[in-house]
Amino acid sequence: MGLSGGFVARVLALAAVMLTLLSPSTSSNSEGDALYTLRKSLNDPDNVLTSWDPTLVNPCTWFHITCNQDNRVTRVDLGNSNLSGHLVSDIAKLEHLQYLELYKNNIHGTIPAELGNLKSLISLDLYNNNISGTIPAQLGKLKSLVFLRLNDNKLNGRIPRELTAISSLKVLDVSNNDLCGTIPTIGPFERIPLNNFDNNPRLEGPELLGLASYDTNC
Repeated sequence: MGLSGGFVARVLALAAVMLTLLSPSTSSNSEGDALYTLRKSLNDPDNVLTSWDPTLVNPCTWFHITCNQDNRVTRVDLGNSNLSGHLVSDIAKLEHLQYLELYKNNIHGTIPAELGNLKSLISLDLYNNNISGTIPAQLGKLKSLVFLRLNDNKLNGRIPRELTAISSLKVLDVSNNDLCGTIPTIGPFERIPLNNFDNNPRLEGPELLGLASYDTNC
């Protein structure tokens, strides 16, 4: 007796579901690939990244990585790890990332504009490195951001006005850089202490709306 088309379709659908459940998560693998790209861009004399094995199913067992219950990366904790090298745009593939902690290293190069695509990011801590270039205006898209600490680097250019749209921003520190122009005074900047902008020799005081151009001395 032949099998009905409906029965065969149900069997195939069940097989597809089982294959999905038994197969490694594609998203987790892509996140592992992104993190491994970061690893390859960094010099790691203390071997803190030796557990970052790209052959594993996902990066959730790697040291310094935290995942949620769906095995999606939510934290990268590599502060004070004696790392050098540069950041990579692939970090933006960590779609559920909430904390990117890379402070107190010797990272150089620029901040990838693609980090502005990390919609869930709460904390971006890159302070005490040798990062240069400008602060990407795309960071203004980080609507969940609470902590933005970029102090003690070699950043230049103006403070992007796009950051004034981040209503969740509570802590911002850009002191000890080479920023220029004036300090925004609207949105979250109303509550940021002025000493968080100290030691930027070319940075003017708070912006006087309607009276001073923010790119003064830039």
